[in-house]
Amino acid sequence: MNMKTLWRALPLTAALMTAAPALASEPAASAPVPAVTAADRVLGRADAPVTVIEYASFTCSHCADWTNDVLPTFKARYIDTGKVKLVFRDLPTQPAQIAATAAGIGRCAAPGKFFDVAHHFMAGQAAAFASGNARDWYMGAIAASGRTQPQIEACLADPATQQSLQRDVDGAIAAGVEGTPSFFVNGQRVADHSIETLSAAIDPLLKGR
Repeated sequence: MNMKTLWRALPLTAALMTAAPALASEPAASAPVPAVTAADRVLGRADAPVTVIEYASFTCSHCADWTNDVLPTFKARYIDTGKVKLVFRDLPTQPAQIAATAAGIGRCAAPGKFFDVAHHFMAGQAAAFASGNARDWYMGAIAASGRTQPQIEACLADPATQQSLQRDVDGAIAAGVEGTPSFFVNGQRVADHSIETLSAAIDPLLKGR
């Protein structure tokens, strides 16, 4: 597979390359973070009392650090115990063309396979950037996706994939998200992505549970 094949299959990338710089310069908006829907990718029990929404990019090194270093503790403490469900939303960052393609592959994964794809992208991000070889990075994600390469390519070419990714981007911008990773706990933005800050926001909501 030629990397350019995937880039051409996801026309959203051009829009993101123009939208991403504006994200940092626009003032924070007052719109609430969009509500969780059936289209969201969710890790944890549907009836968990606390919802944490993460906006992240597969080309964001801080996002990879959080997934690789913080998520295991967060998952054991809150997700595996049924206290929190984590909602992952895409906000591709520079290089936007590569990030949007990765996001598209994640969206095209088989049901239940998204977080396997996300783990692959985050775990392999540093090596992919060091080598400059995004093709192998993509191919590893496709292998984890539960889909064949032709199925992924067809899904990337489907306008619905572009539209769903654009909804995440538009929702983030409307809610005033200015960088990745950004987290909301039951709709309220938290100051940073440390386990201490997240716990300080989550734990009071769990009192008596």
